[in-house]
Amino acid sequence: MSALQPLVVRDLCVSYAARPVLTGVDLLAQPGRRIGLVGENGVGKSTLLRAVAGRLPATATVAGTLERPDDLVMLGQEPPFPDDASISDVLARTLAPLRRAVADVERLAAALDDPELDPQESAAAYDRVLEQALAHDAWDADRRAELAAARLGLDGLEPERRVGTLSGGQRTRLALATIMTTRPTCLLLDEPTNHLDDAALEVLTGFLVDLPGVVLFTSHDRVFLDDVATDLVDLDPSAFGTDGEGGRRFGGGWSAYEEHRRDARRRWEEAYAAQQDELEALRAATRIGTGPIAHNRGPTDNDKFIHAFKGSRVDRTLARRKKDAGRRLAVAERDQVRKPPEPLRFGGRLADAGAGGRLVLVRDLAVDGRLRLDRLDVHAGEHLLVSGGNGAGKSTLLGVLASRLVPDRGTVQVGARRVAELAQDVVFDRMGRTAQATYDALAGGVARPLRELGLLHPRDLVRPVGALSVGQRRRLGLAVAVATGPDLLLLDEPTNHVSLALAGELEEAIGATAGTVVVASHDRWLRRRWQGSGLLLG
Repeated sequence: MSALQPLVVRDLCVSYAARPVLTGVDLLAQPGRRIGLVGENGVGKSTLLRAVAGRLPATATVAGTLERPDDLVMLGQEPPFPDDASISDVLARTLAPLRRAVADVERLAAALDDPELDPQESAAAYDRVLEQALAHDAWDADRRAELAAARLGLDGLEPERRVGTLSGGQRTRLALATIMTTRPTCLLLDEPTNHLDDAALEVLTGFLVDLPGVVLFTSHDRVFLDDVATDLVDLDPSAFGTDGEGGRRFGGGWSAYEEHRRDARRRWEEAYAAQQDELEALRAATRIGTGPIAHNRGPTDNDKFIHAFKGSRVDRTLARRKKDAGRRLAVAERDQVRKPPEPLRFGGRLADAGAGGRLVLVRDLAVDGRLRLDRLDVHAGEHLLVSGGNGAGKSTLLGVLASRLVPDRGTVQVGARRVAELAQDVVFDRMGRTAQATYDALAGGVARPLRELGLLHPRDLVRPVGALSVGQRRRLGLAVAVATGPDLLLLDEPTNHVSLALAGELEEAIGATAGTVVVASHDRWLRRRWQGSGLLLG
């Protein structure tokens, strides 16, 4: 345990081409703490992870200080394995440094009795490598690798199978097997639950809870945040901070924080409204005239001297009141709470009601190696949830219904007039084109205005697609899918990568839409609250 170190971030600021992404971020993560980063898409969660890991591009401007544990590992949203590497290659490279550590311990232990070596230097070298080997439990690494592969369902795959042929879930599970083998003392995870089924999520949760070091992660998975996080750090907090006292940190998981965050927003709005009333009153006081002070007090006969005397007192009182009001106004304007920004809220309809009857008919469907389905009927207005483990064929089914994939056998009839699909991996061909221009080109001239959908902030509409975060690009993909009001909408993992707030809004929109929606999802939060019909594959 002596090898465990905290992660310390002080006043971190990151910007791209003078556009600030992170400003003044402070973070202390002690060993044993598992900190979830939350906030709207584009607020800088992934940027913070990359800054801590030292993976920011050269175009980024960085200020502040970082104190990182020596043994830091980051798993991004795309596992860092070359497509031509085999599964056995990846696991062998993972085990290599741990096997070297064991060999070094044995070699230096033998050298302790070598009379030709300095005993103090030999002992120091031995202690150093022994500490590292113990921190990673290096002697047990081979057994852990086999156990992790088995628990994550990788033992059923051919060891020589290439990474490029694996599904998204299989690549993610392979990456998890590597970190379960190495047991790093500081682990950074960017959306680690993407593509994972329930069995893999249970394995990952148990591993992280037992890990003694620092864990810093982002996740859209609300159940995962509840089960794993000891703390949440909101990168988009209210004016009073996440904790109500100016800080960003909240002790606990998502369920507790969601209510806390709503209360914080309400207090912010109330404080802003009260201050605006106070400011208006102070501004009025600086404009006060003599009327309110000497109202209807004109001079009487033979009393002009007295009136002049009293008038001078009124003038002095007026000047004093104006000066006092001006002083208080300056302080109030300097210290006023900033106006709560209007939050992004999804404002569009997901799907429109089309003609009645059966929209989808599937019989004896087969996509070799990927999906077999004997029968499926989907009627107009139905909301269907497709679930199942990794590799069960959920994405394949949606691809067939969207006419993006051609089945090898079977009958597929889709009677909807307009079919739209949000694929699991949103890809845009022209990454240099702005979000608005991309939407206009893909959605067509009859589309709903992008600004009205509440999926992207107005300032992001003119940014190149390549400059948007993964979550913002997924929001743009969703906007394109719902732009023309399809009467059959296919959503593949719709809550992946999007903010927690939008995930909740999407669930509400699915429940409220009169159109036909087919959703494929691993999201346990969504599945537990699903009110429509269901199809379990695999």
